[in-house]
Amino acid sequence: MPGGSSLEIATIKGIPLYDGDVEASEGIPQAVAALKDQIAAGDGLLLVTPEYNNAMPGVFKNAIDWLSRPPADIPRVFGNRPVAIMGASPGGFGTILAQNAWLPVLRTLGMQPWFGGRLFVSRAGNVFNDAGEMTDEKLQAQLQQFLHGFVDFVN
Repeated sequence: MPGGSSLEIATIKGIPLYDGDVEASEGIPQAVAALKDQIAAGDGLLLVTPEYNNAMPGVFKNAIDWLSRPPADIPRVFGNRPVAIMGASPGGFGTILAQNAWLPVLRTLGMQPWFGGRLFVSRAGNVFNDAGEMTDEKLQAQLQQFLHGFVDFVN
């Protein structure tokens, strides 16, 4: 991350499948409430997405659906929040289709997408080691440029 900025990593792990009946009877699950607060506390949101069958992953979209409940919370969690999208895929096109699929969702939530850069990591199995560290120097430079651009947009 650029100097003076930080990145807080969050997960969608533990978020159940959205069910309006469950929401009505039990309320918002704790994992969802905690993630909503984490997003709302940040200055921007960086979505890191894989691509499944030429689109966004269903479990990721499910998490966003939960995070938008109740609708009155959308402005607090998403409204006018700067957002950027990047992703990695084992395929040859990176996550271009998944990233494009996110755009209508971000628009609906009232977010401010950053279009100053795009980062598609294709053939991800060849650019990360077993510890999950990026080993491709060219891609490391692209990631650094991407993050600098998004931080500048947020500030």
